[in-house]
Amino acid sequence: MSVPGIVHSTLDGEEIAARVSLGSDDELFITPTRTIVYRADGLLSDESADDYPHDADRLTLSEGRRKTKFSLEYALDGTREFTIPAGKTDAVLHPVLAGVLNGNGITESGETVVQTYRFSELTLIITSDRLVKHIGGAVWDGDYEEYHFDNVTNLAFEDGSVATQIVLTVDGRPQRIKAPNEEANDLRERLQRALFDYHGVGSLAELNDALGGDEEPEPSEGSVDFGGGVDPLDADPPEPDDSERREEASAADEPEAADPLADVGAGEPTTGSTPTDESDGRSAAPPSQSASVADDHEADSVSTETESILADAAADAAASSSAGDGVATAAESSQRAAAPAPETDPELLERIDALEEAVERQSEIIEQQGATIEQLIDELRQGR
Repeated sequence: MSVPGIVHSTLDGEEIAARVSLGSDDELFITPTRTIVYRADGLLSDESADDYPHDADRLTLSEGRRKTKFSLEYALDGTREFTIPAGKTDAVLHPVLAGVLNGNGITESGETVVQTYRFSELTLIITSDRLVKHIGGAVWDGDYEEYHFDNVTNLAFEDGSVATQIVLTVDGRPQRIKAPNEEANDLRERLQRALFDYHGVGSLAELNDALGGDEEPEPSEGSVDFGGGVDPLDADPPEPDDSERREEASAADEPEAADPLADVGAGEPTTGSTPTDESDGRSAAPPSQSASVADDHEADSVSTETESILADAAADAAASSSAGDGVATAAESSQRAAAPAPETDPELLERIDALEEAVERQSEIIEQQGATIEQLIDELRQGR
């Protein structure tokens, strides 16, 4: 793949160690000493090539939903930044971080960076010769720790439900590193392979034998103490104390509460109750009351008959009205069908044709604007 002329002139004879596409024609080039960010000619900017030396004192990432900003801090030049699409973060971080380690003399000539991992504020970098660890908001700065494979004496893994703990024993002292299970298997495999290749062995058992590390890893300091919790059941419970005995005796001596409904209905009827008829058990009504009930029944019958007559009359009236409406509607429909169709105005047809042509031209303009907007969005996503 050809190198843009402006990038070629910026290289000053250096070789390109890696290159990463940033989308469209934008690219990132890595040399042994610099990172070069190339921007192709676009709507927002002209063609450019900016370089960022690898001897930075600190490397920080600010990740957003669409963009990631790389900030490199220098002792004399202050902070310099460049922005890339968020989806390219890991692809760019790996070679840039490898260049920063080389530019600060952490890695040696011929040493390669195998993989970079980020677990929240923990950054792990596996190289062909060492493991580099950094904890903090920055991806890398002077507070890093490194464990050279020459000094490793044992390697073990402790599996957990959420995270896997890597126990790397260096000079007899265990170094514990926790990694989430989602990425722990990849980290385990790459770290083992790097150690296997460095010491010329083919398995973890052979590695520990070759290193001579027979010591067992110390118990994990991250064990959880659940405190008191729930006490187990005791097969021989303690005897109750005197207060409990007194409470039980008092409860036994108290009389049971009387049921207020227990005697309801029992015994003779109360004074003033209504006499009942022995033949059918119903209350005997006085003659005047019976006559009143009969009159009420007769009035209800007359009222019901009157309502029925009124309802029938209303239904007949509604049916007649509906039939009349139907006849009128049918007559109007037949008159409309018999009427001749209006003639189309020629001037109106010309206006419609002109309007269609205008709509077609407007559609073409909208398509061109849409293509321009898409290009603008692509450039914005590329970090311009």
